[in-house]
Formats: sequence, structure tokens, C-alpha cells
Amino acid sequence: MKLAATLSDWGVDAVFSYAGRTNNPTMPPLPVRMGGFGGVPGLVQYLRDEGITHVVDATHPFAAQMSNNAVVACEEAGVELCALERGPWRNKPGDSWSHVEDMAGAVAALPESPRRIFLAIGRQYLSDFAGKPQHFYLLRLVDAPEGELPLPDAVAVQARGPFTVAGDKALLQEHKIDLIVAKNSGGVGARAKLDAARELGIPVILIDRPHIPTRPIMRTVTDVMDWLDHALSDEVGA
Repeated sequence: MKLAATLSDWGVDAVFSYAGRTNNPTMPPLPVRMGGFGGVPGLVQYLRDEGITHVVDATHPFAAQMSNNAVVACEEAGVELCALERGPWRNKPGDSWSHVEDMAGAVAALPESPRRIFLAIGRQYLSDFAGKPQHFYLLRLVDAPEGELPLPDAVAVQARGPFTVAGDKALLQEHKIDLIVAKNSGGVGARAKLDAARELGIPVILIDRPHIPTRPIMRTVTDVMDWLDHALSDEVGA
């Protein structure tokens, strides 16, 4: 959202794209389009129809399909691409983290004996854990769940970050959580659960990020704006 505000402040002709998976998303100060593109062909067509010259992939680090599509589509359409991607979390002294490659690895890493698990993975992957019904699962979702949860013993808390260490410690203690499963999303707002886990001595199963084809990666909005400034200046001087 900071990127959208900066683009607006700079008067850059830009459009903000939402996948449409979250109800009532925060709206940026830019024109907005909602929904998918229809795979690579649809994205290529959109880029050409709208005369797009530069794309900033600011999707979630685990939105691998969209990021993969962006790499392929931008190459086909001859459009410059960079990614605004926050760095992954790094463990600190006192952390008890186990790394797994993907969601299936996280399910396989769960113990057989019943545990009380904070499943901090979003709503898309909940059914993956249905094969381990012996556990209690605490879920934290941006939107209220639609219909029954795919897990027999689960409680869903509706909340939107950023979160605090004090708040997450209280949440973990209230539900007597003894194991956390989380995606290595990076950033500040969602790290609180990991810091709370360290203080409470709770182990964490951390899911590594999916592989994305090589593309320029920017860590800050300033880096993105510098990239755009240089790219646009090169076009003007060409």
C-alpha cells in the first residue's frame, strides 16, 4: 500500500491489481482492477491492451502462480518487470524453528500425538491438514470462514495485522498453543507470532518460500521508485 501511495504522490500513471481473494480489501489511492487475468495469455493481452510498460510484482511471497505468470507474460509482451519482495525471516538466538519445503512437508512434520497448533497459513491450505485430525488447530483469518471448517477441532479468530508480540503471546497462552506452523512471509507485521513463540519456548514449523524464476528484486519502495525512475529516464532518452 505504501508503494501505491508513493506512485500516486509522484503522479505516476499506474493501476493497482487485486486478486480478489480478500473481502473488503484496503483500497489504494490509484485506479483498481479486481480478479485474475486468465493465466499468462490473459495477462499478456491485458498488458498490450492497456499499453503497460512496467510491472511491479508486489504479491505475497507465496503467490507463486501469479509471480510465475508475471515473469513469463512480461517477457512475452516485452514489458519491464521487478518484484517488491520483503526479505525472509531469519532466526534469532532462542528460536526453535524447523524448516520444510512446502505445505505437504509441514503436514508430514506434524507429530502423531495430539498437539495444540497455531496454524498461521491463511485459509487456502486448511484442507491440507485434514489428514491430521487428532490435533487442535487455532486459525487466524482476515475474513470470517465461509461454511464449516475442513478441520474437526479448530477455532478461527478473525483479525487483520499488523500484530504485536504482547497480543500474540496472549493469544498463544489463551489457547494453550504448543506448536506453530507458519509460512516464511517475512516483513514486520506478521513476525510477532515468532517473537512470541521464542519468549514462550514454543517450536515453529516454518514453510520455505516457493521457487520463482529470476527477476530483479527490490526490498523497499524507494528501490522500486529508483528502478522506475531509471527505466523511464532510459525510455525518454532512447
